[in-house]
Amino acid sequence: MAKIEIIDLCKDYEANGTTTVHAVKNANLTVNDGEVVVIIGPSGSGKSTLLRTVNKLETATSGHILIDGVDVTDPGTDIRKIREEVGMVFQSFNLFPHLTVLDNVIIGPVKVLKMDKRKARELGLSLLRRVGLEEKADVHPSQLSGGQQQRVAIARALAMKPRAMLFDEPTSALDPEMIKEVLDVMLELAKSGMTMLLVTHEMGFARAAADKVIFMDAGEIIESGTPEQMFTNPKSGRTKSFLDHIL
Repeated sequence: MAKIEIIDLCKDYEANGTTTVHAVKNANLTVNDGEVVVIIGPSGSGKSTLLRTVNKLETATSGHILIDGVDVTDPGTDIRKIREEVGMVFQSFNLFPHLTVLDNVIIGPVKVLKMDKRKARELGLSLLRRVGLEEKADVHPSQLSGGQQQRVAIARALAMKPRAMLFDEPTSALDPEMIKEVLDVMLELAKSGMTMLLVTHEMGFARAAADKVIFMDAGEIIESGTPEQMFTNPKSGRTKSFLDHIL
């Protein structure tokens, strides 16, 4: 597993060519080896931007991100290697429609890790079993529900044998009845000791799975603490107002 350190991170955008938007401001955050850290906050607060800088889907304006001491923000760092080791699951499932479920899961190990096809199939089937979809190995994504497609996306990320996992609002595109099946897989993953950093609106999951909860607003990390502390006795008025509004 991996340790993720975010140090004095800033991310700025140019809006309309004139205005600078400070999407993330001086963020400091540590996700220890095997820890589950959940980022919460209102829409537009910089949560997803912060998450996406970890594997350089967004390029930080300043600051540093270290994964087991390797600086992701250093231009000399091989970002492909980082992305192999840090899996990511998005709101949209991004599965290849022309491939079967199993082939979607094993394409990374075969193409990138150069794994033997037979071994990759064994790995893929074991991961589909883990997410409860082994019987769907030979169907195409269009034949699956949204919740099933997201579970395949998780299996696909795990097939690269990542040392840490990032989740960017993985249930936000799902119907309510499909959310639980995805959260159950994520909960099992958290209990297995996987290092996880995730953005979610699912406060029940944050309470059940997180070691630490981070509240962001207007690009800043306002507060962090255990789920117990954050949900029952937040220190910041902004955190309390947000939680009062959604709980």
